[in-house]
Amino acid sequence: MNNFIKNSKIFILLIFLLCLYIFISAYSYVTLVANDLQESVFRLHVIANSDSKEDQNLKYEVRDNLIQYMNSICNNVSSKEAAIETVSNHLNDFTNIANKTIQENGFSYDANVEIGNFNFPTKSYADISFPSGYYDALKVKIGKAEGQNWWCVLYPALCFVDVTSGVVPDESKEELQDNLTSEEYQLISESNHPTINFKFKLIEFFTQKNLITAKNQ
Repeated sequence: MNNFIKNSKIFILLIFLLCLYIFISAYSYVTLVANDLQESVFRLHVIANSDSKEDQNLKYEVRDNLIQYMNSICNNVSSKEAAIETVSNHLNDFTNIANKTIQENGFSYDANVEIGNFNFPTKSYADISFPSGYYDALKVKIGKAEGQNWWCVLYPALCFVDVTSGVVPDESKEELQDNLTSEEYQLISESNHPTINFKFKLIEFFTQKNLITAKNQ
């Protein structure tokens, strides 16, 4: 009887250690992949003044003009760091464009434009998806910024998605591939594959837990 109890305790201990090992391995994997994904892109976040039809339409007008300007100054940019530096050097221009667009549409709101590291939910851009987490981004808050959000990726240029075909330009995919491992790129581009989809869900699970923990601290 004593041997049975002893062996049971050893068995339980081994199961616990195995589960602990699996958890640590999964967490380490998620942390590494999530960090690489977050370091690979520079995103855009536009928040409307409210959810009224007029304010939502204004949000898209501001978005389009900012993206058009971004494209003009970052046409030859070849890295995320260079994109952020370029935008930083032209931050006043982005603010002026946003405010001018607002005024031309008959509103008196002010736009607050800043670069920082912000919390993003899981988002898909055509056939590319990014899990939730903290990403470097250009954030544009219109007026009270109490309306629905709009997200995209400024670098690589996933904002310029062909909405009719729902496909990200090959050039943008190549830039992503250059900054990610093959498995990391598969995670954001092959969501229909069962194994890849499971890993993506695993990343979502841990990153969301981390976001909740950080928010409550």
